[in-house]
Amino acid sequence: MTDRPHGLGWWLYQPWKWLVFAPLLAASTVFFGLLVLLLMPFLPPGLVSRLCGGGWARFNAFMTPMRVRVQGGEHLDPRRSYVIVCNHQSHYDVFVLYGWLGVDFKWVMKAELRRVPVLGAACARLGHVFVDRSNRAEALATLESAKKRIRDGTSVLFFPEGTRSRSGELGDFKKGAFRMALDLGLPILPMTIRGTRDVLPAKGLDLRPGSATLTIHPAIPVEGCTLDDIPVLMRRTRDAIASD
Repeated sequence: MTDRPHGLGWWLYQPWKWLVFAPLLAASTVFFGLLVLLLMPFLPPGLVSRLCGGGWARFNAFMTPMRVRVQGGEHLDPRRSYVIVCNHQSHYDVFVLYGWLGVDFKWVMKAELRRVPVLGAACARLGHVFVDRSNRAEALATLESAKKRIRDGTSVLFFPEGTRSRSGELGDFKKGAFRMALDLGLPILPMTIRGTRDVLPAKGLDLRPGSATLTIHPAIPVEGCTLDDIPVLMRRTRDAIASD
């Protein structure tokens, strides 16, 4: 979506995007990242994540501005742990999930993000999971070591497509989320994000004001399932995400 029409509203928005929002995004990322490092020795990681991650996400969504609506909240029990599986359309998906999901979770993210100044250190301190996709053995070992963090209401979140969708259509799913759900005996919680691609497409910097919706679908139990059932679990999860 690099050739979206540029009307009068687009031109009027450009000074705000470059002169106000971009500096505030950079400054807020540094501020909340340092706040994470400051608070972690004194507060539980889940609380720090919700305070700092949620504050960072809501602030930047407000300044974009992007309105967010959540539906299906009754399907999420904050006392339970899940393997959360969500589609991925935009960097703004991170703001939606961090700002409006309201539970503690660990991201499974690209190892390259660990090298981002302040942000990478903050994410590492919060216990997020950095996976090197170029090294399958190391990636599997990383996921294995992360399992002990997923308990007592803390969930783990996967973008099973592995990257942002350029077209908005669901891509092929990778199996990592479903293997972890079976290993931990945790239900799979499908989620659908709509609208973020119109705010910021997968490629490019054509940021625009807009709105997004986060839909939480009923959890998919894995009791009694084996590795042979992974294709079925993947299909059920994909169908749920595509249904919204």
